[in-house]
Amino acid sequence: MSPGTGPDFSNSAYLFPHIDKEGWKFGTLALLVAVALAVVACLPGFGALGWFVLPSFLLAYGVFLFFRDPERYPPDGDGSAILSPADGRVCMVEECDFPDFFADGSKHWRVSVFMSVFNVHVNRMPTAGTVEKKDYIAAGRFFNASLDKASKENERCNYMVKAENGQRYAVTQIAGLVARRIVPRVSDGDRLEAAQRFGLIRFGSRLDVYLPFGVEPEVRVGQTMVAGETVIGHLSRG
Repeated sequence: MSPGTGPDFSNSAYLFPHIDKEGWKFGTLALLVAVALAVVACLPGFGALGWFVLPSFLLAYGVFLFFRDPERYPPDGDGSAILSPADGRVCMVEECDFPDFFADGSKHWRVSVFMSVFNVHVNRMPTAGTVEKKDYIAAGRFFNASLDKASKENERCNYMVKAENGQRYAVTQIAGLVARRIVPRVSDGDRLEAAQRFGLIRFGSRLDVYLPFGVEPEVRVGQTMVAGETVIGHLSRG
């Protein structure tokens, strides 16, 4: 949120939200297809295509909405809060090791948030910290992101983050059944604030948060999450 600005409760904010830059490429392409279809439908002998004109414009609008990027408002005065990195629903809460070569031999609670195609897909940092290492695995399968094996088989990007109190946690973006690309936007050494945007995944996916050692989750399976706002745990204090 920009300094001096506040929540916009107008109807236009819901109908025409801020769109991530990735959305302008796909949305504009879909809109051009809709316009071309409308033009062709006006030509002699192609009138039957008129039935598809309105649905094509609605589809283009839907593509833009998929990439919507509304402002989020993390809780005030709770610097130890670990926030959800994604919109969606909690599909798994379990103890396991850190992902891939981040593994340290210790068990950490993992909270997995599944994003459907109807959720906002811009991802946000759970808490303020520095990205110590990014590990992007491009080659992968396309299992349903709600399945546990997706965390090891699908395209994914792992981040090891050092929080300001020195604790380390990990975040993993996982491409899903429909998703075809992860778009990471941070690099090793970048410092981010809590709820700051760090990337997105196209068309349905999952975000995993591996809590610091000893930190327990405060959410449960089935709970609805809001990226940058819903608290999933707290860093150790003192």
